[in-house]
Amino acid sequence: MIVYASRTGNVQSLVDSLGLEAKNISEADGIGEDYILFTYTDGAGDIPYEVDDFLAKNSSHLKGVVASGDYAYGDDNFCASGDKIAEMYGVPCLYKVENSGTDEDIAKLLDILK
Repeated sequence: MIVYASRTGNVQSLVDSLGLEAKNISEADGIGEDYILFTYTDGAGDIPYEVDDFLAKNSSHLKGVVASGDYAYGDDNFCASGDKIAEMYGVPCLYKVENSGTDEDIAKLLDILK
């Protein structure tokens, strides 16, 4: 299962490209099955508020995180939300992607998710 948060549409586009079952974070409260979280990075490497709030209530089935970001915010901030979530919840940051990703990113993600 994929649970995702998307503010600008980049993460939703990435998830749609995978063609796998996915739920928007706003529809997944109380999730009772294992899932991978796909999230964007807010501002200068921050975890988005909606993601932080969701994880405070729904982290028990979190198995990994995939983060989207933009290199325009600098290397240290690129997809930093994924690193922060991984550290906070003891799960791997499985992949980092710029914006909505490339065809190569999609292929790599599908391999990782198998």
